[in-house]
Amino acid sequence: MVILSTLTVLSVRYLMDMHNRTEWIRCPVCNGKTRLQIRKDTELKNFPLYCPKCKQGNLIEAKDLRVTVVKRLEVET
Repeated sequence: MVILSTLTVLSVRYLMDMHNRTEWIRCPVCNGKTRLQIRKDTELKNFPLYCPKCKQGNLIEAKDLRVTVVKRLEVET
């Protein structure tokens, strides 16, 4: 019985970790990490994303750790 309950606890911890997992939002132009992270339950709509590496801006949407580009933005430097 101890082995079964230990496996159950590990399974619950794994599922909790998967639910709270975060990932870096990557730039759609240069694939570099931006300064933002999202979780599985994060939803973004018409979010202005700026990449400090390539200095490009994009309007993005995110849901279920999937990021899609809505529009490229003109960034003034």
